[in-house]
Amino acid sequence: MQERNTVMVKKRETKTESESEVRVECAFKKMEPVENLKPNPRNPNKHPEEQITKLAKLIQLHGWRLPITVSNRSGFIVAGHGRYLAAQRLGLKEVPIDTQDFKNDAEELAVLVSDNVVADLATFDDLMMGDILRELETLDVDMEAFTALDADKIAELTGDIEGVGLPGLPDGDKSEFQQMTFTLHDTQAEQVKAAMDISKAMGAFVDSPNENSNGNALARICETFITQNGNG
Repeated sequence: MQERNTVMVKKRETKTESESEVRVECAFKKMEPVENLKPNPRNPNKHPEEQITKLAKLIQLHGWRLPITVSNRSGFIVAGHGRYLAAQRLGLKEVPIDTQDFKNDAEELAVLVSDNVVADLATFDDLMMGDILRELETLDVDMEAFTALDADKIAELTGDIEGVGLPGLPDGDKSEFQQMTFTLHDTQAEQVKAAMDISKAMGAFVDSPNENSNGNALARICETFITQNGNG
């Protein structure tokens, strides 16, 4: 039986020799030519074009933060198929890889499946994410490229009411949803954002037919105001 090799190379910050130079910011075993890598033909995880485009942009901006993991047993990729496709998109010649030993096919397939399933279970705190995104906005960076979030999601999380768009409304009868925009002074905008953050923190909008969290938060604030002022 092959002895497991646990030697890891320390963080490498030198650039690769590929046409698209990308720094490596993670521990890895070795740099491997992209053409030598073999995707697992039984990989059940699909990688849409939007994901690969965003992933390629993130690798360009932030460098490699995770290596691609390859099985010593089969030679197939077991973790990092998306990163592999992004490397191809970028035209990279080499990528950082790690290797792992497996006793049998079942063990290798289990890792192939569970690696993505566990990642999909992750969620984030909307309030904390909003704070982080507002801080990033002050740095004058391309928010969509740096965070992989689309413009509407960024606007929703940061409390930018005017930045959030509703999906296209059908022709014919008037939809039961309405889009409203407001012009606010900077100090007013801060107050509105703070109030909406508090409203969201009060709990889920269980009975609302609206899927837009900003709209639900604003409606909750208005309902509370009306009730407290004796007009509800």
